[in-house]
Amino acid sequence: MNASIPKTDYEGNRPIMTEKEHYRILVVDDHPLFRRGVRELLSLDPGIEVVGEAGTREEAVELARKLEPDLTVLDLNMKGTSGVEILTLLKEEDPSRRVVILTVSDSGEDLTACIRAGADGYFLKDMEPERFLEAVRRTLEGQLIVAPSMVVYLTEMVRDVKSDPIVQLTEREKDVLKLVALGYTNKDIARTLEIADGTVKGHVKHLLKKLGFKSRVEAAVWASGQKL
Repeated sequence: MNASIPKTDYEGNRPIMTEKEHYRILVVDDHPLFRRGVRELLSLDPGIEVVGEAGTREEAVELARKLEPDLTVLDLNMKGTSGVEILTLLKEEDPSRRVVILTVSDSGEDLTACIRAGADGYFLKDMEPERFLEAVRRTLEGQLIVAPSMVVYLTEMVRDVKSDPIVQLTEREKDVLKLVALGYTNKDIARTLEIADGTVKGHVKHLLKKLGFKSRVEAAVWASGQKL
């Protein structure tokens, strides 16, 4: 793993900020047999419940709205749509939604597209079951999880960003960015800084615009290699 991007693989140790006893997950994949396999695997964790399955874009968006899962596990390549399209729709409606991509693609372009669309993780389907469960749990606890073989692409994704934009951020925006880089949710940030959730959303929106990023995950990856 590249040293400039710490705590972003299956062995990540990013601080856990909010830990629940029970998590609800939505599985989105156009192959029923694969969805069943993921459901059965996740059921091995007593703290996780698969509350819904979707095989199309419409079903995914509808169930995400209705069920409000803690995490959506989303396939990248689906008939008639793409995981990036679904991811974008889900994040545009509610940026706080946690979504991880589960795919066979080890393409750097696919990883970059997903991270820029707001993915909270990028898992490869050839990972060991135990690793998958661990990665899901760590994502639920606020970590950015990416397959070790893909971490190099994260470095490439942000290496062209200049280091000077950080001076354009206000002190409060820097505080928020530090916590974003640690995997804090908006609620965690609000509680830590003793400000309103809406204020946090505003700060995140402004700092992303200033830094030229489309997602908080991009900002988190970049910020992890900066001295804020």
